[in-house]
Amino acid sequence: MKILFLIAALLASGQALAGAQKQEPIDPIVLATLSSQIADKGVEIFNFRDPGDAHRWIYEMSNRLQKRMPDRRERTELLMTVQYEATRRGLDPQLVLGLIEIESGFRKYATSSAGARGLMQVMPFWTTVFKRPRDNLYARRLNIRYGCVILRYYLDLENGDYYRALGRYNGSLGRPEYPNAVNAAWHGRWKYDGATS
Repeated sequence: MKILFLIAALLASGQALAGAQKQEPIDPIVLATLSSQIADKGVEIFNFRDPGDAHRWIYEMSNRLQKRMPDRRERTELLMTVQYEATRRGLDPQLVLGLIEIESGFRKYATSSAGARGLMQVMPFWTTVFKRPRDNLYARRLNIRYGCVILRYYLDLENGDYYRALGRYNGSLGRPEYPNAVNAAWHGRWKYDGATS
């Protein structure tokens, strides 16, 4: 409970909660795949089997996000981007929403003390890793794409272990506070029992 209070206090103060994620060596074949995923300019669409599911999901998630993002259009664009990028990478969109809540408090221009940027608090070294130094990590869609590709990479690296993958994502591997906070947000505030893909 003390940890959740600390996280809430940090988010309220405007401080972004990002660890000091470090650049690690990446297998060249894996790097080529990740780089192509970042460069992909896929059209942003919903990945739902039924259009009715898309409307229900947007309505539900938009209601939950309204206090943090009062502008309906901005909320809808964010949710469409999260749903699209997350499902393309085999991630639960609610996991990504929980991660964004903990990392940046849904603040597009959040910057951590470690230098991580944007909604998903992407470290700038990733633009060098992907050989895209001009990428603006504060741009909503690009930031979410980077974040989803990186999280998927860490999940694959950790054989599906969310605890370890989230620790790597945040630069806090081996410490429980961050993975526990994201899991609490994912399975608590962003839990959704309807269809998402």
